[in-house]
Amino acid sequence: MAVVSMSKQEFSRLEVLLRVQSGRLRVSDACVLIGLQRRQVFRLLRGLKRDGATSLLSKRRGKPSNHRLPAEVRILALSIVRERYADFGPTLAAEKLAEHHGCSVSRETLRGWMIADGLWQDRRHRLPSPHQPRRRRDCLGELVQIDGSEHAWFEDRGPPCTLLGFVDDATSRLMQLRFVASESAFDYFRTTRAYLEEHGKPVAFYSDKHGIFRVNSKEAVGGDGVTQFGRALLALNIDIICADSPQAKGRIERAFGTLQDRMVKELRLAGISSMAGANVWLPGFITAYNKRFGRDPANAKDLHRPLAPADDLDEILAWREERTVTRNLTLNYDRMMLLLDPTPLARGLVRKKVEVVNYPDGRFAVQFNGAPLGFKMFDKIQTVQPGAIVDNKRLSAVLEQIKVQQAAYPARQQRGHVARRRPPNNLEAPGLPSEGRAPHHAATPAPA
Repeated sequence: MAVVSMSKQEFSRLEVLLRVQSGRLRVSDACVLIGLQRRQVFRLLRGLKRDGATSLLSKRRGKPSNHRLPAEVRILALSIVRERYADFGPTLAAEKLAEHHGCSVSRETLRGWMIADGLWQDRRHRLPSPHQPRRRRDCLGELVQIDGSEHAWFEDRGPPCTLLGFVDDATSRLMQLRFVASESAFDYFRTTRAYLEEHGKPVAFYSDKHGIFRVNSKEAVGGDGVTQFGRALLALNIDIICADSPQAKGRIERAFGTLQDRMVKELRLAGISSMAGANVWLPGFITAYNKRFGRDPANAKDLHRPLAPADDLDEILAWREERTVTRNLTLNYDRMMLLLDPTPLARGLVRKKVEVVNYPDGRFAVQFNGAPLGFKMFDKIQTVQPGAIVDNKRLSAVLEQIKVQQAAYPARQQRGHVARRRPPNNLEAPGLPSEGRAPHHAATPAPA
């Protein structure tokens, strides 16, 4: 018995033609299904009757393509690639063949030739790239890895929160920890300030590609391409390096894996269920952790630099944005309007840029070339706009804010409140009045 290999199109044609032969399908309907004219359908039927299903096979099957390049071109291209471009990819090799050797071959054709000749390996057959361990830095303070870990740190005793961690690369020591609601620039400002005041300025921080550390939008218009946190580190002469993968900053990733096991149990034994209490308890835990898991650096030199007198952390670790002063001496910032005091200096700033400074402790300031300007502030509306885009690491904090806002609404505007329930109708509670009309006994006039 001969085995015939058919394509999907050929098999569907065979099925339609067999139905026409048996009288279950009209030729006109077969023309529509196959997409051929009546003359072609009758031609296929004659071939099927004479030679069977093999008549539907393409006569070009198994034969070389009419458009293939001569064998001499393949031999020439592969010899040049093997001699000069052995470590080139197909795309770059095809460009160099056309540019320097006058051998125009498409990159996909060359890719197939190189794979067949063993000069290139298909992506599907490559071994995965191993993440080999990176050698530690030699000195304390040379490289400090920073990240945040959202976890149920208090188990069912409190809501999930985020732990910000600073881990030294040379020693694996916990340099700074802080419990916060979510990863935000202000929380990193506060934690970084505590780190700097305790240890000094490291050479560089090593982080992931979170929007706090790196401008990820390719369509970003305006600005200098530096985030608020990056600007603060630049003013302090501290570099920020972003890792390309979680494995690259494995020190802090493995530290969080240990903390999510040990710290959760230690917090349970200590009876702590709030971020405020946990932040007070953290210094003792950090000392015990470093004694257990820390190691000595390869070089005893400490590369932390002391804070200089010019390092004003209040002004550096703050959110700064530029705004244009209107003719009415007003400017808009974060859904509120700031009214500048009509001083001679402020009157000369119409249509000029000033800086609005938002400090981590909640204070606001308006400055021009470092000089403060007096202003008044309208009430700020703390709401979440409908359809607002929220980073997944801040989702928990935003949901808590929404719950607080909804709880402050009047009773008849709160979802699920008893005051919003629809009064029962006569079918649900016979004899009780329905909403908006008087009961039947009240509609009957009293006898005179």
